[in-house]
Amino acid sequence: MRILLDYRPALVERTGVGEYTHEMARALARLLPERDQLVLFSSSWKDRLEPGRVSGAAVIDVRVPVRVLNFVWHRLERPPVERFAGTVDVAHSSHPLLMPARNAARLVTIYDLFFLADAAGTATEIRRDYPALTAAHARRADAVVVISRYTASAVAAQLDVPADRLVLCPPGAPDWPRRDRLQPTGPILYLGSAERRKNVPGLLRAYARLRTLCPDAPRLILAGRPPAAGSEIEAMLRAPDLAGHVEHRGYVDEAERRRLYAAASMLVVPSLDEGFGMPALEAMTLGVPVVAANRGALPEVTGDAARLVDPEDDAGIAESMRLVLTDTDGTRVRVELGFARAAAYTWRASAARLLEAYQDLHARRQARA
Repeated sequence: MRILLDYRPALVERTGVGEYTHEMARALARLLPERDQLVLFSSSWKDRLEPGRVSGAAVIDVRVPVRVLNFVWHRLERPPVERFAGTVDVAHSSHPLLMPARNAARLVTIYDLFFLADAAGTATEIRRDYPALTAAHARRADAVVVISRYTASAVAAQLDVPADRLVLCPPGAPDWPRRDRLQPTGPILYLGSAERRKNVPGLLRAYARLRTLCPDAPRLILAGRPPAAGSEIEAMLRAPDLAGHVEHRGYVDEAERRRLYAAASMLVVPSLDEGFGMPALEAMTLGVPVVAANRGALPEVTGDAARLVDPEDDAGIAESMRLVLTDTDGTRVRVELGFARAAAYTWRASAARLLEAYQDLHARRQARA
């Protein structure tokens, strides 16, 4: 069996989708029987996918601008991926829209469906293609990979995909050692984009409230792709009550991300919707206290390990942050619960489930042929 996995989200800056793609590829490569082959596909005009990025996986790297290829794939459904990769048995897209293929079993990955209600602030092709095409592509796919039970329920209900075609493959916890103590004076940390659903303005308002409750509260560090020039977030960062107390780091790589976690007093995930919430899992793995929204998949992922809050209640978020800083015993209890929650998520288990789905789809196609 020859498996083609779309590696493009992990090519340059590995945000949540890129991290998921990279780690799943690594786990698959370790599990794959010797007779099978995992091939990573990439297309870009300037960025190259070098051989050896994922040990044990082959590479197909084509010099075609990703925007051009996505337009013809999404809108014209050609050329088939075999044009670039030769014969493949499984073609797995790392986003909700199918890769065209002649004979391969085809899968898509759906992380969330926020773009159906609010795609503002996302990339052009997401706004152009995802709301219009995702439902049809998901129903045509041989299987749909989802990363949480919350996303599985949304895909079944909103896209009318039968439950037996959904493959649940959550992210795995990173292989990071635990911190040996709390860091109550360390920075408050946010990791994520500036998309509207991430609710960064709500976090900034809550942090300003926290500073009125605790004038010596630690500084707030935002890490992720920076907000657009002239945006609400940019204006808030310059406001007198936040200037000098909030730092935006921009995109950070894995090494810097680990350093930020190691020093943090807490992680805050105030999203209005979240398909999983990988920063929460990473924080729990290390022993970083978590304040998270009671929306999307976050309650499913964190359970009792996080202080769950209404993301639209600025005062509630501020109070939860204050309790993390002041209620040491309660914070320690939640950190211990977080270790147990994180241990339940492994890349190996998710990769094994995905490989089982590949094998099943391949066998069905062979039987029909």
